[in-house]
Amino acid sequence: MAIKKRPVSPRQKMINLMYVVLMAMLALNVSTDVLEGFSLIDRSIRMTTENSAEENRVLYDEFKRLMAENPAKTSAWFSKAQEVRNMSDSIFGFADSLKDEIARQADGEDADVSNLRNREDLEAASHVMLAPGTGKGEELYHAINSFRRKMVALVDDPLKRKVLESNLSTEVSDPEGKNWQEKMFEQIPAVAAITFLTKIQNDIRYAEGEVLHSLMGNIDEKDVRVNALSAFVIPNAQTIVRGNRFSANIVMAAIDTTRVPDIYIGDQKVSLQNGLYEVVCGRTGDFTLSGHIELAGAGGEIIRREFSQKYSVVDPTATVSADLMNVLYAGYDNPISVSVPGVPLTKVSATMEGGTLTAVSPGKYIAKPSRVGVDAKITVFSSASGAQQQMAEYSFKVRKLPEPSPYIAVTDEKGNKDRFRGGSIAKHRLLAAEKAGAAIDDGILDVPFRVLSFETVFFDGRGNAVPMVSDGDRFSSRQMDAFRKMSRARRFYISRITAIGPDGIERRLNTSMEVIVK
Repeated sequence: MAIKKRPVSPRQKMINLMYVVLMAMLALNVSTDVLEGFSLIDRSIRMTTENSAEENRVLYDEFKRLMAENPAKTSAWFSKAQEVRNMSDSIFGFADSLKDEIARQADGEDADVSNLRNREDLEAASHVMLAPGTGKGEELYHAINSFRRKMVALVDDPLKRKVLESNLSTEVSDPEGKNWQEKMFEQIPAVAAITFLTKIQNDIRYAEGEVLHSLMGNIDEKDVRVNALSAFVIPNAQTIVRGNRFSANIVMAAIDTTRVPDIYIGDQKVSLQNGLYEVVCGRTGDFTLSGHIELAGAGGEIIRREFSQKYSVVDPTATVSADLMNVLYAGYDNPISVSVPGVPLTKVSATMEGGTLTAVSPGKYIAKPSRVGVDAKITVFSSASGAQQQMAEYSFKVRKLPEPSPYIAVTDEKGNKDRFRGGSIAKHRLLAAEKAGAAIDDGILDVPFRVLSFETVFFDGRGNAVPMVSDGDRFSSRQMDAFRKMSRARRFYISRITAIGPDGIERRLNTSMEVIVK
């Protein structure tokens, strides 16, 4: 049986808080009182760590006892517990060796980690942890990360996983760009570095204990220990489509296979095959399956448990939604989602009239209507009952893709491609541009069009318009020469843009674009 893990004590919480406060004070001023405070914190953390280690030893002894009593049930978890011990002892010992090295660096070969003489030494920790080629800080960083990943992988409880990840986190945020080891050990007193390593050791023993409790809990889950009996109804679904069957298993918890309980629906005793109850649902509405189970106890007494289960019967229905819009666009890949309430997506299918419907994943389709103005009809089917059943039909209006907006393909200062849609632009960015484009990118759709041709209109010194034709979607050499001659605050217009979309329809855009050179 698992030993209950004690919650983090107020003493431990106070130690953690004091450590944080002292680190903040250290950033302001290193005084004798602050250094003595680190020594006090170190002693307190070591005491807490020893208590955690003792709790863990008790758990290891419990694993040994259970292994001797039932190897078949315990061996897998016993092996994992031994792995946890080896990993924990390894990184704990590594932290111990680092504390010894820092102490010797500060006080010499006769140093005593628990009684530093040169507590204020600012070079010892930096030398041991950060010295080029010999510093152990990066090795400790990787060891903690590896230990954290392995410990978290052995815990199923999301809350415990989150706590372990937080306690053993090596993430830092430093405006100067320092890494974890530099943030923790650069130019800090030797006593502070040793105290921090002691805290890491405490976190290791705490994580070790949490993982051991989780492993012990896995052993307990395999036991059948009955101290209460309850009746349960286990339905296949609580919402049933009219015409389908409602199925439910009616059982008593901790069933003895040598004794079959008596099952009553209402006040009528029923005979069920393996406890499976079924009834054809012929009308819609909310219903309740209720009754009781009777079982003779070991002493001959009758154990009775009531049960009740609500369920709903609904008419055949389905949901079809266009992921991007309320209409479908001809010649375009329109994403469609299809679902049926209470039916797994793997048992839902759909067909389409007036175009093609291609499945991409369960419940997800690509609808491609063939003609503008002809409605597309999507029919949804369910095979949840074992046979193909039509659930619903939906019709969508089919429209032509809306007109795209023109732009100039440019590159920003960081080298990223961008779409300039008019207004002021630096001359060097304009000269670096090669072509014009068009696209529908209104936040809902992102549909590129291929530009076939366009015109630029410049104005000479007397105000006369000078149109110039492009070279397909690219600026012609004549247009580029005009760009080079333009002075600041002069403007030109891009108009008469012809483009073709994915629907294959060629169109002349009604919009033009004003460009001002700044």
